[in-house]
Amino acid sequence: MTIMHAIQGRHVRVAVKGDLDLKTAEPLRDALDKLVDRYRDKNLVLDLTEVEFVDSSGLGVILGRYRRLSSQGRQISLTGVKPSVRAVLELAGVDSIISIGGDPVRGQTATPK
Repeated sequence: MTIMHAIQGRHVRVAVKGDLDLKTAEPLRDALDKLVDRYRDKNLVLDLTEVEFVDSSGLGVILGRYRRLSSQGRQISLTGVKPSVRAVLELAGVDSIISIGGDPVRGQTATPK
């Protein structure tokens, strides 16, 4: 897995490349927590354009960051979500609490929350 970040206005945009699973959950969680701590005035945008698979461990990382940021009055949103990943997120109910944007190539827009 590769993780890259950039500051875009009031957001830290984190692009993830690879699967979000048991093997990658801990390194992703650690990287996101460091960024959340470093940029305390920023919201978090996870760019999942290059993510093909998410399991329960990956969901746990996303939901854990949601809880952490929400408790600080900040937000997390997901962008570049492929249909296969969106299906998992929707099945888990993540779409009811986190804004999810589609694959930018296909022009889908974010689900408002």
